[in-house]
Amino acid sequence: MAQFLGYAPHYLLTPTFPLYVTHLGGSPFEVGLVLASFAVTSVLVRPLIGSWADHWSEVGVMVSGLLFQGASILLCLIPGVEATMLSNGLRGIGWAALNIGGYSLLASSAPAQRRGEASGYYTGVQGSATILFPAVALWLIDAPLGGFNVVFVVAAVLPVIGAGAGLVLSPYVPRAAPSLQPDTVRSWWVEIFGFLEERDVLLPSVLLFCLQLSLPAVTSFVVLYARTLGIGNLGLYFVVSGVTNLLSRPFLGRLSDRIGPGRSLTAGFTLQIAALLLLAAVSSSAGLVISGVLYILGFAIGSSTTLALAVERANPQHRGRAMATFSVAFPLSTGIGALLTGSAVEFAGYFWMYLIVAALGASGLALTLANWSNLK
Repeated sequence: MAQFLGYAPHYLLTPTFPLYVTHLGGSPFEVGLVLASFAVTSVLVRPLIGSWADHWSEVGVMVSGLLFQGASILLCLIPGVEATMLSNGLRGIGWAALNIGGYSLLASSAPAQRRGEASGYYTGVQGSATILFPAVALWLIDAPLGGFNVVFVVAAVLPVIGAGAGLVLSPYVPRAAPSLQPDTVRSWWVEIFGFLEERDVLLPSVLLFCLQLSLPAVTSFVVLYARTLGIGNLGLYFVVSGVTNLLSRPFLGRLSDRIGPGRSLTAGFTLQIAALLLLAAVSSSAGLVISGVLYILGFAIGSSTTLALAVERANPQHRGRAMATFSVAFPLSTGIGALLTGSAVEFAGYFWMYLIVAALGASGLALTLANWSNLK
């Protein structure tokens, strides 16, 4: 419940930020900067928040992240690209806490023989927010009594409700002793670099980074791309992609348990590459929807597989720090992907941009094949 309500504002803002920044007179490159500001702060604070989860409370970290998200989004009510960038940067801190607390809870509770399936359920709940919220955001922007400010207020309220749900449900979470003993507590500046020690989860982290590098191209920038094609309303694209995401993740998670991580990741990257190449060629709403479904299927099986790998390899003695290391891949890939996507659109156009991000996906496939023996 808390993860769903924490991810809901993220998907409300995914199509909103590009339209809002361009509405304020910003360029596609400035859209990339606004999206990247979210990644910068989220990456920097994760080692500290991971240590905080180990020493204090995984539920408390998650709830604190939800509250911080809600407060930071309200800064978007100040009209200006700079204020939007600051708001999205602060939101990245809350996002880091939301994910580290949640991933740590998953790592402590997922059954050993069904980690892929458990990861599928978990990420399916997170991704289920894509079913309605991007379409709701587009509807609210154009509604007679709506607008960008209405979207921002709704996006600020949802994580606060999620924090309340987390507090209400927290008594049902098994209480585990802190995973680090007092004599192992380290200085804050040591913790910043401590996540580099989590080499057990390095491979799934890098694979997740490659898997998500193209995500801004099919979530945020696709809204601007559709307008260049004369397609005004992308609500159907987000709804179909969201339904596919929700329904496929548990099944694909079970499938990854059966066929193994190597085959699962190969299938995931292949589907993503096909979807991005199709996006470069389509000119209709139906083509966009088909490419979105292919991309989501690849993303679903790939993300469930990498999460299951990280959960399996995370050291139980400092699980929070290990999952912080793994979760760095999400904002880092989103930020770098947004900058690359925005720059490619600015200098080469949408057609070449989608070819470029498809090539980036091919690098993830090559990495999977090169590390096949380490993925058993």
